[in-house]
Parts: sequence; structure tokens; C-alpha cells
Amino acid sequence: MDLEKSLPTTLDPATEEALDTLQANILSGHVRERFLALFVHFGDAADGCAFLRALAPMIKPYAVQRWETAAFKAHLPIRPVWVGAALSASGYGALGRKADAPTDTAFRGGMKSSTAKLADPAQETWEAGYQGDVHAVVLIGGVSADDVEAAEDAVRAVLPPTVTVLQRETGRGQHNADGNGIEHFGYVDGRSQPLFVEAEIAAEDKTAWDPAFPLKQVLVPESANRFGSYFVFRKLEQNVRAFKTAEEHLADTLALSEPDRERAGALIVGRFEDGTPVVLSGQEAGDPHVVNDFGYDGDPDGLKCPHFAHIRKTNPRGTGGFEAVEGERSHIMARRGQTYGERYDGPNADIDPALRPTGGVGLLFMAYMSSVVDQFEFTQANWADFAGFPKAGEQPGLDPVIGQGHRPSLPPCPVPWGGPGLRPAEVFPQTVTLKGGEYFFAPSIAYLAAL
Repeated sequence: MDLEKSLPTTLDPATEEALDTLQANILSGHVRERFLALFVHFGDAADGCAFLRALAPMIKPYAVQRWETAAFKAHLPIRPVWVGAALSASGYGALGRKADAPTDTAFRGGMKSSTAKLADPAQETWEAGYQGDVHAVVLIGGVSADDVEAAEDAVRAVLPPTVTVLQRETGRGQHNADGNGIEHFGYVDGRSQPLFVEAEIAAEDKTAWDPAFPLKQVLVPESANRFGSYFVFRKLEQNVRAFKTAEEHLADTLALSEPDRERAGALIVGRFEDGTPVVLSGQEAGDPHVVNDFGYDGDPDGLKCPHFAHIRKTNPRGTGGFEAVEGERSHIMARRGQTYGERYDGPNADIDPALRPTGGVGLLFMAYMSSVVDQFEFTQANWADFAGFPKAGEQPGLDPVIGQGHRPSLPPCPVPWGGPGLRPAEVFPQTVTLKGGEYFFAPSIAYLAAL
């Protein structure tokens, strides 16, 4: 395998120095079957800088990640572990480096200042570790719990007494019978990513949807040959019982009978649990390869995939009706989320919704981008939370999965797949709740080493 060719030619300047100092997990997702995040507060500027300097040699650069990923996929005996770090705007200030902080206005204000804009819960309702100033986050991911715990021990060994761990989050991968990653509602997750690495782009079908995005979508120039990226973290708790109960109620409302009842959930998400896009099929395809090469041009009225469906609201694939295609694509983020929480029911099991968890499980939403304002906040406020998007002149409603704010009834839903019959639906309840988070910037490893 020619690993040099996996590097996009659009990296400018395409030098080894840039790859050696760019943190892993930005251009391409790192293996993180087990995951851990430590959110910290700096009590002393000098100690905070010393901690990050000591951390820098542990942080994996993309130059190493690309080799390890190839070896791992080739089934060589390697267990890659990834350590990353990112600073909040208040963290730059606490280090006495406020002038170094990047200029994105949402980042500078912090996530708490955007609660009204995003219709988020008040910060007083967030978990205690997120309510005050979070100065930095240390991220650890790997194949096994033992590897991640060993990396955490190494991080804590260089932690000065004045650097306080405010919150510790752990995550682990969940998979369906086909081995695809799923979230707690049971649906395949992590597809429709913007791709930047040539080898990943080449592996995708590209007839209806182009997954290749420019590096300016995710990288922020820090200095000559050095790049960083904004990093958004949100802890999202999922009420699985309420979601599955609402699915069943929608199936009853639409008078769907087996085997068509599974389509009720697919109308909400935009995909069936196995990842089959509802715009392409009225039932699960049973294909272990989760299709991502599709669009909505052939479904202008939402008679297959409703306009309010989660994946249509958060990636309208050129059919949003408010912007040209390139403008619409500019808002897409590189998502790197992980599920959290223990549960003892199978997410895809056919059981009574009453046996599902009501909390304690969810998604650690994580995404890299070049603009918090134009990517994360735009997507959440102007797409997920805006009832008029993506159908101009109509009211498709909020994103039923992640939309925040007042929830009107769902628009009439297609009873037979593809129509023509529609039937009124009721309010789909809010089943995802923000428990805390922050906006960060993942600087170059060289910057951290020089603090």
C-alpha cells in the first residue's frame, strides 16, 4: 500500500512538518473502541503550561496515525492508542496565552454563551463538571480498556496538583450484528462523514453524493506548516424508552403492520436501524455495507424520506432550498462521536420499550471543524432547530432527534412508502438532552510542546 498517496494533494503546504505536528483524529477518525476524556481546570498558568508540555510527546500526530491505521486494517499485530488535547478560550486565558486563542466568535464566547441561540438547557442544569470554566480536555482512544487505562495513568502521572480534573467521561463502541457502529437508539451511526484522505474517498461510491471535502473544511492555519482544528464536545443523554415508545406510537398512528412497522423509526431518523436510507427503500436491505451514495432529488415532496428526518435535516445533500450546493456543503463537520453508558438490553433487540433505559446512556458528540459559527452552530440553529428547514415555504419541523426548542406536531407522514397517502402525526417527544459541553481548539503538537 502506498501510504503517501493517502495524503490529499490539497494539503497546503503538504510537508512532513505539517503532518508531524497535526493531531491525530482530525483528518481521519482514530480507532476508539474504548474512549476516555478528562476535562481539566488550570489553577496556575505555569503549571498548566508545564502539564501541556509534558503531554505533547504523548499526543499522536497524523503522520503516525496514517501508518498505524494502515497496519491495523491490514490485520497486523498492532493496538493503536491515541492521545489528543484541546484548549477552550478560557483555557488560553488561564495559561496567560489569550492572544494565541483563535478568533472564531463562538469559540471565544464559549458554549455557555450560545445556550439561547441553540435553545440549549440552562447551564445550571448541566452536570457539575461542566458548569464552571473548563480549560482543556485530554482525549484518549484505543482498542482495549487496558490500553486506554495505561494511557490515562501516563497522563495523570504528569498532572500537577494545581490542574484539577473536573469531569471524566468514558465511552465504548456499540455494534450491530453486521459489525457496524450504532448509537443507543439502535441505528447505524457515523456515516455521511466529510472525507479528506484519498484512500477513504476512493473506497466510497460517488454517483449521487461526493464525500470528498477540502481541507479548509476542518483545518485552521496556526502558523507556517502548522494546523489545528476547532473541537466541539457535547454530552447528549438519550431517553431510549421514550424514543422507542414514540416509534411504536407513530407506527400505530400510521396504521403500519409488520413488517412495515420498522419504517416508523426510519421516518424519524432517515435510515432503518441497519443503515438502509429510507429514501432508497421502504424496508431494511440487510446489506452489511451501509450505503452513503444517495441524494434527495428524486424525493422532492418527502414521500419516502420526510423533510424532518434527522439525516435530511443535518445533511440535505443539495436539496435544502436556502443555499447553493457548495454553500450548503460548507457547514458539514467531521464527527468523531462515541457512545457512553452501560446497558443490559440489546439496542436492536425486539423487546418492550418499557424495558429500555430512560437515562444514563447517550452520545459523547465530538466534531472537528474550521468554524464553530459556520459549521456546528449553523447546523444546530439553522437546520436542526429551524422548523422551516429544509423545505422553503413550508414547516417540516424540528429535527426530531437532536432539535431543541418548542416541538410542534410532525407534518403528515407517508403511509405507503413513496405515497401518495399521508396521515397526520403527533408531537415526537424530545429524547436527547444536553448534559454539558464546551468549545475547544486542538492546536498543533508543536504549539503545546513550546508552551
